Amino acid sequence: MEINLQHPSGSNANGCSDGVVNEGHGPDWNNADHPDNSNDRNGANKCTEKFICKEFSESSSFHHKMYLEIEEVGWNHLVQLGDDLSFLSFRISDESGRVHIVEVRFDKTNSRRAPTISADVPYLPIFKWLANSRLKDIILQFEKHLEELQEFWSTLDEIDRLLWVVGPKLSSRATCNRQISLGNDCILMLSVSTHNPRSLPECRFLGPDSSISTLRMLWGRNCKKWMEEKPFVDNLAYVFGFQLPKPPEIVQRDNEAECGICYSQCLPLDDEVEGNRWCGIDYTCDNSKCSRGFHNLCLVEWLRSISTTRQSFDVLFGNCPYCCEPIAVKLYRRNK
Repeated sequence: MEINLQHPSGSNANGCSDGVVNEGHGPDWNNADHPDNSNDRNGANKCTEKFICKEFSESSSFHHKMYLEIEEVGWNHLVQLGDDLSFLSFRISDESGRVHIVEVRFDKTNSRRAPTISADVPYLPIFKWLANSRLKDIILQFEKHLEELQEFWSTLDEIDRLLWVVGPKLSSRATCNRQISLGNDCILMLSVSTHNPRSLPECRFLGPDSSISTLRMLWGRNCKKWMEEKPFVDNLAYVFGFQLPKPPEIVQRDNEAECGICYSQCLPLDDEVEGNRWCGIDYTCDNSKCSRGFHNLCLVEWLRSISTTRQSFDVLFGNCPYCCEPIAVKLYRRNK
């Protein structure tokens, strides 16, 4: 630990001189024969030693106290520790497994003063801090605050999971806003209530006037039908009268899970066809922007109904029903 013995005003913290005087004023410290030199120097040394002892004692007491309080919280929760122990950050998991970082900053000069708290949450509670309060008391109050925000975060997670949210992939846990794509270059900007997340949210629309004017009309006409007992996403679909677009990755998974022609996942097979009684998606368009899945049987029948389809041996050549890119499909084999 480095202790600065030089006081900005030329004196140390106890009012003792730092031993620096202007030339021509006061005693000459370099003159060892000066009758007052020895007494003044001894006084200055004693004052400096007293200051060092006091500084070290106070610092050691603070450090010892902080180490004990970190032990109470658990070293496994500690993320960052300042060099002087006045700044700490902890990793706290809520009941849903979400991880939150809470930062605590103490006033090293007055450990009884309430610390400063910051965290990635929409708002902070009023922390109770008494003269005998400890670091663990702050953590317990923060954990209780996380419990009160569970429904709020669950609502936002539902939006992120089921709707096409545009913007940062990992939104801050402190924000209550979401931007949702409605298609046709229209964006719905939602602000979810932190205290009552299932209530009607505040909303704004961005996009071409010709498109958002209809959306505004639907919202104004149907927003009174919002029911807090219903899931948030279902309420949005009810107000607008249509299902809002899903995230692109879900759409792609849906496309891969069901046939783009018969719209079923599994196709029952006739006894004439080799293989199992049920057939899953066994052909996918090679175009990465499409990647639509099909049953081979459905795609073969569809291609045969198109006059431009060509056949070479047991392969049909045509175009994808969705993106129109060239495709080549093998004919299924039948039992002899």
